Amino acid sequence: MTVRGELVRVYLPATLPMLAALRKQGTLAVGEAHAVTPMLREWYAEGDEEELEYVAFTRAAQDALPLLQEDPGAPRRRVVISADLPPGRVQRGTGELGSSAVRVDGPLEVASVAAIHLDDDDAVADVTAAVAVVTSALAGDEDAQFTVDSVEDHELAWYDASELDELG
Repeated sequence: MTVRGELVRVYLPATLPMLAALRKQGTLAVGEAHAVTPMLREWYAEGDEEELEYVAFTRAAQDALPLLQEDPGAPRRRVVISADLPPGRVQRGTGELGSSAVRVDGPLEVASVAAIHLDDDDAVADVTAAVAVVTSALAGDEDAQFTVDSVEDHELAWYDASELDELG
């Protein structure tokens, strides 16, 4: 996993209501996240560190879609939280070749947030369409997958962790 000093960079899928909860409570319950894992590194042997981090980040952005589907009241904007955590709090996920999945033990604290990324307003229509069909895409529907993949045309905007109070 990508280690910065004694910390591991993880990418957590989220929603705007989840950001609001993090802001209000100072912590956020998390579980699944993405990181540059040994399995990802082996699968994408030609990729440099930046490319590997982009893969993990993109997978977290994709995982924000089912979270939006679970919360019909959430604004239709994907959120990814980049956080730096102690290695002992980050457990490898599946052993599948190419997997970036990790499990985070314990809640995320605001102090661990390195950056916040979220869709701009121009992505809302595509994200809304993707959320409507994400379950079908995960079940193998190619048309639905095309719709889900279309959100990747939208880059998530970057915000410093200090801007948390201004988001949402």
